[in-house]
Amino acid sequence: MVFAIKEINETPDFLPNITLGFQIFDSCLSEIKAVRGTVELLSGKRGPVPGYRCPTRPLLAGIIGETLSSLTIPMARIMGVLHYPQISHSATISTLSDKLQFPSFLRTIPANTFQNMALAQLIGHFGWTWVGMITSDDDVGLQGGQQVKKLIEENGGCVAFLERIHSRYSMEKVLGVLEVIREHPVQVVIIHSAASQAKVLLEALYTRNVTGKTWVLSAYFGISPGMYAHEAWKIFNGTLGLKPYANVISGFEEFLYGLHPNTFPDDIFIKHFWEKAFKCQWLEDNAVITIDPEALGTKSMYCSGNESLNEKAISLFELNDMSFTYQCYLAVHAFGQAMHTLVSCTSAQGPFSNGTCADINDVRQWQILHYLRNQHFTTRSGHEIFFDENGDAPATFNIVNIQISQEDEFQVINVGKIDHKATEGKEVTITMSSILWSGGSSEVPRAVCSDACPPGHRKAARVGEPVCCYDCVPCSQGEISNGTDAVTCLKCPGMQWPNEKHDKCVDKLIDFLSYEDPLGIILAISASFVTLLNVSILCVFIKYRNTAIVKASNRGLSYFLLLSLMLCFLCSFIFIGHPRKLTCMLRQTVFGVIFSISVSSVLAKTIIVVIAFKATNPNSSARKYLGSKTPTCIVFFCSLVQVLICTIWIMTSPPFPEMNLKSYNEKIIFECNEGDAIFFYCMLGYLGLLATVSFIVAFLSRNLPGSFNEAKLITFSMLVFVSVWISFIPAYLSTRGKYMVAVEVFAILCSSAGLLGCIFFPKCYIILIKPDRNSRQYMVGKKHGDNNKL
Repeated sequence: MVFAIKEINETPDFLPNITLGFQIFDSCLSEIKAVRGTVELLSGKRGPVPGYRCPTRPLLAGIIGETLSSLTIPMARIMGVLHYPQISHSATISTLSDKLQFPSFLRTIPANTFQNMALAQLIGHFGWTWVGMITSDDDVGLQGGQQVKKLIEENGGCVAFLERIHSRYSMEKVLGVLEVIREHPVQVVIIHSAASQAKVLLEALYTRNVTGKTWVLSAYFGISPGMYAHEAWKIFNGTLGLKPYANVISGFEEFLYGLHPNTFPDDIFIKHFWEKAFKCQWLEDNAVITIDPEALGTKSMYCSGNESLNEKAISLFELNDMSFTYQCYLAVHAFGQAMHTLVSCTSAQGPFSNGTCADINDVRQWQILHYLRNQHFTTRSGHEIFFDENGDAPATFNIVNIQISQEDEFQVINVGKIDHKATEGKEVTITMSSILWSGGSSEVPRAVCSDACPPGHRKAARVGEPVCCYDCVPCSQGEISNGTDAVTCLKCPGMQWPNEKHDKCVDKLIDFLSYEDPLGIILAISASFVTLLNVSILCVFIKYRNTAIVKASNRGLSYFLLLSLMLCFLCSFIFIGHPRKLTCMLRQTVFGVIFSISVSSVLAKTIIVVIAFKATNPNSSARKYLGSKTPTCIVFFCSLVQVLICTIWIMTSPPFPEMNLKSYNEKIIFECNEGDAIFFYCMLGYLGLLATVSFIVAFLSRNLPGSFNEAKLITFSMLVFVSVWISFIPAYLSTRGKYMVAVEVFAILCSSAGLLGCIFFPKCYIILIKPDRNSRQYMVGKKHGDNNKL
């Protein structure tokens, strides 16, 4: 303050013909003394008279101070009533920003609101989520502590303990707080308190060797190693702290080095300071200095005046921490700038009514306050200063790191900055390589209750524990989390599904029975093989069409059955491949019609066998049904019913391709929706009815005599057919996607192959392997003299 006033007074063309002075009152950390000193300054008398101002005294431009918020509040209430400006360089409590209660209060230091935000941002920057907190047992500490706790919890962290401390606490209460710190596993502890309140606790922590903790100091805490006894300040090695932004004060160190009792004879502090600094005493008469030889080497040695401050400047003046010093420097310059603007006012351009200016010979305190509120200037170091509508200065903090060397050299190193005017996400800038942590480590301390949940997991709270203590639970099916410490997992859209790690959604696989699929390839090869086999049998029957066994098996009906079976094999290809509108409409309908033709042909063959045995008597009426019309009519009318069913199906509710998102979570089934399922089951039911009738007729006629009897072969073929399709129903209903289609194709191939094999393989065997049996005589039993009747 003295330096800033001296700097202003020695600046040419600044406050011409006006000299700034100062008067100092010591509050001794007492609210009563702070109030008394304030009233004395306002009244101008040692015997304070409230509301009175001694006119013979110099003009009181305003007050700088107090340091503690608890002392500043009563002062600011008095100053506000009388409209005297007050600028604090250290009081941070946010209550003072209320201009209804404190209309004349301003400050160069940011309010607690910004400091608390800065503390929470600093904790979050290092990823600390599990911290302890010590607050002073006063309004600033309690209010600030609760706000910091709330901000930390909003960022996903938590405060493991919050203990209060005060300089007036008994040692028993102090030791209780100490035990909480000692016993708790938390590695990072915030101290939101003035240094004077935490002094006893910190000294006790040092003497009881409570080490290994990383301390984080609020801007409220003044870093002053000289105030601690027993070298207890060593406990701060590796500590991080917030400090109000401070810049270099040009010429200030030279000013400090030049302090001397002879240079400032009227300064009441310098002699006492000199004696404390050099452990010596000034003689009453400073003109002649004598030294008592017996006192040499003792505390009572006399000061010579030749002692040098240069070697002790850093330790004496604590030049490592210039934060509050700089704020006081700014406060003095703010008053100086306000007074300069006041005296520089041009008539008719003033800020008051009718453009008037304040009269320096009769200036009012509210006029000075007006100029102060509207100040916006830049210091010599380039620091921009102004006051907002709440009387608060720009919120910028230095991040400092306390480093103590092995030689006990105490250093406060600037390692970063928190600027609330910066763009979002860039408020905190830190040079990590410059930080030395507790114990001399270069690694950031770990302060978490639970490790961060990786992507693909979410946090699950532990019952009865703080929010930052949790378990990591994998995301459920269909959900992802793409960041660490996710509170909830997000569902993937309908067309997407989580990857294996559940950290992102990927497009679902579109699944259908394709020709590239191994299952599709096997079915296609099988269908091709049995089709070729069918064609081969048809060729054999055509080549040997005039032989007895071909004629006896109703040649025309056999050709028709072979052709229909070949179409049955070929229709399986419609089921393989990309579902399209046309193929979906043809799949079941073509299959149903062709199969009904095949089964109708088998039924016709069975009925013809029965009629043939009934018509052995020349006078039998059944002989008229032995012509080609009977099997044709049977096949036509039996197939016609199926054709009608399928036609109505296509006209009213035709099958169509669709994306099935429900059957499988991880893939999309591209399939044919059968439309109205009633028609599908009617089609299958009718096929079953035809097969059942054929089976019954063939079964009843299986014991008819003679080699012409095909009933046994048809009975066995129908048994195979019915068994396949009865097994098909549960298999079809229990599968989804391409496997459902594969089951149907398999049933088509197996049932068709069963008919082909059971009915035609024995005949081909005789035709190709046993041609001697392929004669009418053998078939009617005459070859070996058999006289059996037909």
